[in-house]
Amino acid sequence: MKKILSPKEAAKKVKNGMSVMVGGFMVVGSPNTLIDALVEEGTNDLTLIVNDTGFPDSGVGKLVAADQLKKVIVSHIGTNKITGEKMNNKEIEVELVPQGTLAEQIRAGGAGLGGVLTPTGVGTVVQEGKRVINVDGQDYILATPLRADVALLKAHKADLAGNLVFRRSARNFNPLMATAADLVIVEVEEILEIGEIDPDEVVTPGIFVDYLVKKGGAA
Repeated sequence: MKKILSPKEAAKKVKNGMSVMVGGFMVVGSPNTLIDALVEEGTNDLTLIVNDTGFPDSGVGKLVAADQLKKVIVSHIGTNKITGEKMNNKEIEVELVPQGTLAEQIRAGGAGLGGVLTPTGVGTVVQEGKRVINVDGQDYILATPLRADVALLKAHKADLAGNLVFRRSARNFNPLMATAADLVIVEVEEILEIGEIDPDEVVTPGIFVDYLVKKGGAA
């Protein structure tokens, strides 16, 4: 059985200087209860691996606004002007990665692979500083695997064994990130007894999950 934490207890698992993956796509599928708890905890100097930096007042954008990040590895920042301002002022390092490449880097990290070869970005600034490998006359960028110290994720339902069910488009980066972090904490809307979830519904097996947090749960 997985231990159920309060949001505050979960936030304390994240320490200054850690790398943190956070699920979500334009805030959809983001673990907002966990993000709010992390903002309240004030943990800083974090490296955030995420699809986007949300909006100034929602999603992981709250971490940007609270000056808790030193770096973001992200596919776009256009919906959050604060991220752009901090990048231009050199207050935060932004590593922009094509979205599909980012997903595959996380997948490689979870699968224990040495990386993936992608043609995306060849001949552009994306290629700078990266290894290029030629296969049958075609150049590919070697995108190295990504892992994190902690993943903060959002699922629709979980049972006490940690098996996860996702709802609609919230099934975005969350399942990938569950495989690619040393510690996985999942915010869920409903926690059920073992056996109450149809095995065919399970997307992420409980073996990948360390702790559960009830959405909107008490501190």
